[in-house]
Amino acid sequence: STWVERLRTALPRYPETIPYQWADLDALGLSHDDVTHYAWYLTPGHQYAGHLAFSALLRSQPSVRLRFAGHLIATPPFSWAAALGYRFIARYRHLLPGGTPAGALPRD
Repeated sequence: STWVERLRTALPRYPETIPYQWADLDALGLSHDDVTHYAWYLTPGHQYAGHLAFSALLRSQPSVRLRFAGHLIATPPFSWAAALGYRFIARYRHLLPGGTPAGALPRD
């Protein structure tokens, strides 16, 4: 939640976000396992997970530099490093500072 808010502030274009606990996973074509292991960026034609979700987010920005960075993240050998980095951070995210309790709260 903290990083979603930081990215929302930093990026000029940011999609609607919803915690997976509040999402209709069946309607999105995702499983509980999918959303507990990866962040997702969904478009009408594609579903991007993990580091490729971040890549797609960057590629949707108006800045040439951000779009270029998004393309790098999706291109080997950079994509290999990005995938490893994503897995490492995802595995230890509970130890990172700045977590919020939003995911534990029931939706009104």
